Amino acid sequence: MKCLIIASGQGSRLKVKGDSKPLVPLLGLPLLERVILTARKSGLTDFYVVSGYNGEKVKRHLEHLSRTRKVNITNITNDEWEKGNGISVLKAKDRLEENFILLMSDHIFDESILVRLKNKEIADDEVVLAVDYNIKTNEFVDVDDVTKVLVGDNRILDIGKHIKKFNAYDTGIFLCSPVIFSTIEESLQNGDSSLSGGIRVMAKMRKARTFDIEGSYWLDVDDEKKLKKTESKLLATLKKPSDGPISRYLNRPISTRITKHLLKTDITPNYISLFSFIISILGAFFFFLGDYINLVIGATLAQISSIIDGCDGEIARLKFLKTEFGAWFDAVLDRYADAFLLFGLTFYVYLINKSFLILLIGFLAIIGTFMNSYTADKYDGLMKKKLGKRGHYLRMGRDVRMFIIFLGALINQPLLILILIAFLMNAENIRRIVILYKNG
Repeated sequence: MKCLIIASGQGSRLKVKGDSKPLVPLLGLPLLERVILTARKSGLTDFYVVSGYNGEKVKRHLEHLSRTRKVNITNITNDEWEKGNGISVLKAKDRLEENFILLMSDHIFDESILVRLKNKEIADDEVVLAVDYNIKTNEFVDVDDVTKVLVGDNRILDIGKHIKKFNAYDTGIFLCSPVIFSTIEESLQNGDSSLSGGIRVMAKMRKARTFDIEGSYWLDVDDEKKLKKTESKLLATLKKPSDGPISRYLNRPISTRITKHLLKTDITPNYISLFSFIISILGAFFFFLGDYINLVIGATLAQISSIIDGCDGEIARLKFLKTEFGAWFDAVLDRYADAFLLFGLTFYVYLINKSFLILLIGFLAIIGTFMNSYTADKYDGLMKKKLGKRGHYLRMGRDVRMFIIFLGALINQPLLILILIAFLMNAENIRRIVILYKNG
């Protein structure tokens, strides 16, 4: 499906962040690029971007984006960008002869909205607007500036920034039939060159329907304050249902702060994975040296590695750099790191008490850890299927192991570390097996 994106405005309220609003950076990516990549991730293929103010600069960036990300992008110039945004839509009239998605370059949103909206059925003379019914507690909306919508029986009755009676917000996400062009032209003849004017024409014909985003997020990035709120929201979305307790409450709050700075660089997720692995190996090396100080240094490095290990996935998601290889590469390095750390810890304890029992406990810790990774795939798949994207579930994994190593080292209880990891990881594996068995 094709996608039309309006990116012609000046955006004077974000002038301090850049001379072209569509190219203002948001967590390492320009606003316009983030919108395009979000839409592509949802399944859209061909993009038509209407540029206006500082259009040449926008056009050059789109050409670069098209080459580097292999995205099919067509730039359309709007020399009348100072007029209403309906004019920008009309500039694409000759390019779009079938149903298409219409987006704003400064609206950041949850991709799940498009995944559901693009598959909606509409008649040849209809338009569907994604609306947000959360008008009472939506902290991301400026009520004085947002476009408001009055909805009745899933149809738009009225729309505009200054209407007094409304029950929803316009998210700026549309599924359109080509009839939108003729209705904007009709609105233009009546002196209104805005997109909302064209929607009002369709509303009078009862041809403007609505689509409930059902709590999914969307943000209109108009000024610095909203830009910061959007950054915070996107960082908050990095929390995963599969995050273990240590990851959720300790590691993730730290890793997202690190990620926020790394996003300004060209460091790739795979380099982060490799760096985290090297820190783990260095930590294991200190275990082999023996004595309490080296134990604490090694355990501290292991915990630091655990925190940084979250950054690769965060960068991959925020910069749309997720690949199957990257996920596999990270998992392989984690398993090697786990093996070296636990073997090093077993060696450390064995030097203190040369007993076969120590080797057995170390073996149980290592095999429990490896099976913990092996059982995670099906277990996570089942729990995500049950919960969807909302909420979280109990998961004892790598974050817990690294934190046990860290705390155990601080109190100088290396044997206790091995015993706890051996018990918890194997017990977790048995728990997962039971849950999966009960669920078929």
